Amino acid sequence: MAVYRLKQDQALDVREILKDLSAYRPRRRGWTWRKPAPCLTMGSFTYKDVSEPLKNFVPLPPAHHFGGIDPQPLPIITTEIASGRFEDDIRRMRMAAHHGADHIMVIRTAGQSHFDSLIEGTPQGVGGVPITRKQVRAQRKALDYIEDEVGRPINYHSYVSGVAGPEIAVMFAEEGVNGAHQDPQYNVIYRNINMLRSFVDACESKTVMAWGGLAQIDGAHNANATARDAWKVMPELMVQHAINSQFSVRCGIPRDLICLSTVPPTATPAPCVYTDLPYAVALRDLFTGFRMRAQMNTKYIQSSIREATVTHVLNMFVSKLTSADIQSTITPDEGRNVPWHIYNIEACDTAKQTFIGLDGLMDMVELKDAGPLRDKARELKERAVLFMEEMLQLGDYFKAVEAGHFVDSGLYPERNGDGIVRKMDGGIGADTLIKREMDYLAPVTAHFGYNNTAAYGLKDGEDPAALIGGCTFQHPERIQFIDELDQEDNVHVRMEQTEGLRQPGADWVKPEMEWLGDGTVMLTLFFPVSQKIAQAAALEAAKRMNLLDPEIISSEVMHPVDGTRIELKGKVPFQLKVSDLVIPVEPEVYSDDFLREAIEKQPLTVVCGTVGEDEHSVGLREIIDIKHGGIEKYGVKVHYLGTSVPPEKLVNAAIELGAHGILASTVISHDNIHYRNIALIDRLAREHGVRDKLVFLAGGTQVTPELAREAGADEGFGRGTKGAHVATALVKLRK
Repeated sequence: MAVYRLKQDQALDVREILKDLSAYRPRRRGWTWRKPAPCLTMGSFTYKDVSEPLKNFVPLPPAHHFGGIDPQPLPIITTEIASGRFEDDIRRMRMAAHHGADHIMVIRTAGQSHFDSLIEGTPQGVGGVPITRKQVRAQRKALDYIEDEVGRPINYHSYVSGVAGPEIAVMFAEEGVNGAHQDPQYNVIYRNINMLRSFVDACESKTVMAWGGLAQIDGAHNANATARDAWKVMPELMVQHAINSQFSVRCGIPRDLICLSTVPPTATPAPCVYTDLPYAVALRDLFTGFRMRAQMNTKYIQSSIREATVTHVLNMFVSKLTSADIQSTITPDEGRNVPWHIYNIEACDTAKQTFIGLDGLMDMVELKDAGPLRDKARELKERAVLFMEEMLQLGDYFKAVEAGHFVDSGLYPERNGDGIVRKMDGGIGADTLIKREMDYLAPVTAHFGYNNTAAYGLKDGEDPAALIGGCTFQHPERIQFIDELDQEDNVHVRMEQTEGLRQPGADWVKPEMEWLGDGTVMLTLFFPVSQKIAQAAALEAAKRMNLLDPEIISSEVMHPVDGTRIELKGKVPFQLKVSDLVIPVEPEVYSDDFLREAIEKQPLTVVCGTVGEDEHSVGLREIIDIKHGGIEKYGVKVHYLGTSVPPEKLVNAAIELGAHGILASTVISHDNIHYRNIALIDRLAREHGVRDKLVFLAGGTQVTPELAREAGADEGFGRGTKGAHVATALVKLRK
């Protein structure tokens, strides 16, 4: 039987992933950290703080200037996925992995915290995907193929919380999930699950996670995102970290797999680094030996991609100055609830670009040992210790929660009385705990607490599952795999609806932002009017463009009355036939030897310059200079006239020097000045009677070959052009 493999030039076939799922077994269990590669040389650079490179990857956009290299940072890079349809998230996972993500965190559907059991099948989710055995198994199987393709292990992650936490933990251990959120305080404070039930469930869940080698991420950062003034809850956050970390250690999770979910608490226009850095230092002082999972601040994200990206970069600067074992990349989706492919990928690139850009920073700078940084860090630690002491004096954690001490927006010991209050006898799952009988026996692996195994002849440390010849952890064939239960809401029905777009090599294509074939597009518009008028105008414009269901997702005032930028989404009511599309032909490129020989036989002289009032020079220099692999290396004689060259001067120079060609660089494109200058050069050459003797080539970042030819050039060149392309055109078109 043929074994399915991903191919670089082919889309991932989700149907292949879904085949024989009942027989799939995870290839490994446990979390995998990146392998450091200090002093790694790639291209012209030697890196200090990087990990082993990928086998297949998509480099950052500027990489084409540096030989296409793609150095990988040392921290694990997280992307969080929550489209609602796991089958389309699989394709997003592949994209993310190629951009450097090796921690795929799958957000569960809204409300699943209150399901007191596992759910089966693959229904569509809201605010995430339903976490089911089939969904988990399919995505872990897909990641097996994807990690083979990129050449690096990929950690798969979701949530062990809610009233079905232990059941989910067992399922994750069985299915090879590599990491999970598990923090009983999250259940209590944010999901109103009964305190006692939450902590008892956590004992079992953490014990199972320890057996499975799952990395555990806590939920303390949610106080930061929930409190009215996030920068005031830093002492409480450290207390929450301490409670869950020590609880996890007692349940058997190694310190190396206990990750504090840290979030810088402020954002610009606050002096965020001055505020956030002492907190980051205090955390690392208090929690030596534990791992740091640095998450982006999303509390203050509004809707601007620019604003979110700046916040993320500043957050990662704090990570670099301290440490981050895992770097999360929550995107503007969090603030806008638009889970689009592009933002996951852009966030991964932002993390990669920032960390590589800061590579080696700590070899050149160090944090001061005295001054406001250390003073503030010490103050935060003192406040955290006092908070903990007050909690113990009050009685325990449960009493402190009942008193509303958590998520209070006062900077401890100040209290504003706006904390979240939960009652010990209240919440989801109250009165559901039953004390174990003395003869209680659970013949399963990784079970927490008293288990009456001695009565059956087992010694301390022996696996209770030995009494039944091993449980599902040892014998996965005993797992009950339940396929689809809902005949209308399942993956097969959804995939049938897009079958024409899903077939390998399908002849139809449609824009998408979230799901295959959703037809969603995003427009950016600017109106020189106030915000309310701009919003109304944008919606009307979208309707006149025949977009369906137009909706404004971002509105940013440039000036209260003189301008508003709008981001708008809508759906197109059509799909495109691939065979009808006009696909640009890749430009022909002659070999270096052929070009040298042809130009040696028939020498070529060209004049070139950046025309009009354009002072850009870098792009043209790369095309002509021998140092950059330009046309000089093939023997072309180049007369460079510089920047801001009038079109008349370029043509006159070609005539005076008896040149065979003109190379006109034109980068500025306002009011189509680049095409107007191309047309002017063509007209002047004709007026002087030399047009039929010259090869006229025009290039620039905004130039397209078709429009350049229409304007009068023999050929046009845009982004990504190399000297070989231009030399080939000169040889091919010479007159």
